[in-house]
Amino acid sequence: MVGVIDIDTHIIEHAGVWEQFDPALYRRRPVLASIDADDVGAARDAVWMIDGAAVPKRSGKGSMALAVGGSDSENARKDISTGVRYLTDPLQRVRDMDERGVDTEVVFPTLLLAYLTDDVELEVAICRAYNRYVGEAWRQAGDRLRWVVVPPLRDIKASVEEIEWSREHGAVGVFFRGVEGDRSLSDRYFDPVYEAANRLGMAVCVHTGPGAPGITQVFDRTVSHNLPQNRALPLWAFRDLVAHKVPERFPNVRWGFIEASASWVPYVLHHLQRSTRASTLGASPDPSTEWGPRLFRDYKLYVATEADEDIAYLTRFIGEDNIITGSDYGHQDQSRERNMVKTMRARQDVSPEVIEKILGANGARFYGLG
Repeated sequence: MVGVIDIDTHIIEHAGVWEQFDPALYRRRPVLASIDADDVGAARDAVWMIDGAAVPKRSGKGSMALAVGGSDSENARKDISTGVRYLTDPLQRVRDMDERGVDTEVVFPTLLLAYLTDDVELEVAICRAYNRYVGEAWRQAGDRLRWVVVPPLRDIKASVEEIEWSREHGAVGVFFRGVEGDRSLSDRYFDPVYEAANRLGMAVCVHTGPGAPGITQVFDRTVSHNLPQNRALPLWAFRDLVAHKVPERFPNVRWGFIEASASWVPYVLHHLQRSTRASTLGASPDPSTEWGPRLFRDYKLYVATEADEDIAYLTRFIGEDNIITGSDYGHQDQSRERNMVKTMRARQDVSPEVIEKILGANGARFYGLG
């Protein structure tokens, strides 16, 4: 029995994450800087200085919200202990899983959700230090604490090396945002990364995140929140990957679309059906076959639902076996679901059997957890 798989949790990066930073670039590692929260109109009191820029940008166009480990606001939190959020105490994180009714959780980054630098060498150093830190947390905590490797995607050779190392150190997925820089995820440029995931039996995890600076800089989060530049990007990735049949070339890869909710699926499928009638995928496919659960099964596509979505309706499009869910544990944003297990099991509109699939077996299959 696989138990409950929390498919999406987070670490809050802090200064200790950079302990294994490349010595040649150590002076360029991310460094905390204090700010006056009143000056930016937000209850945040620190940023990371990376490559001469403050991350996250707190106000105006290009602004975003990312928790910063070591800031007064993060250290003052009482909901989850600092050692658990920062992964300085991996064993306590496992004990917290017991309290939450979770058997295995998978850790994603926070700072590294964002596009951080144009300097490829610095990006490699940041990703490598992060991956080594989380790999060590896995070593201490064991297989109940798994994680997703962050590859430095503008250096493909280094990305493959990071994926191979991380697979041996507890990683079960490869992190992508819905757009990487100025590239669609269907771009052949990423083929060696997908091939590494295919060879190693790893999931490709398309998580929300402001990964495309050209898009991010258009929006002010006080006007648009995080929808256009962050949460919408995995939808674009889904469209392009399916339209260009990328999963057919990498049959061992499971593709997940995470923290973007799941209610977009009928809309994007409808768009795909109409836009590809006489092109990529053939003429007028039957939505119940070409564009329904069969597509998700054959292409190994998984979508993370949030606990308050119309899951019964969504199973008509996705099927019962390709919906997964996560708590966003560690974060305090709109996707947080502190009582994920209890809330899901309390639903009356979906059968208990389907709920248990979503909580357990589907996530285990997605991450290859047995």
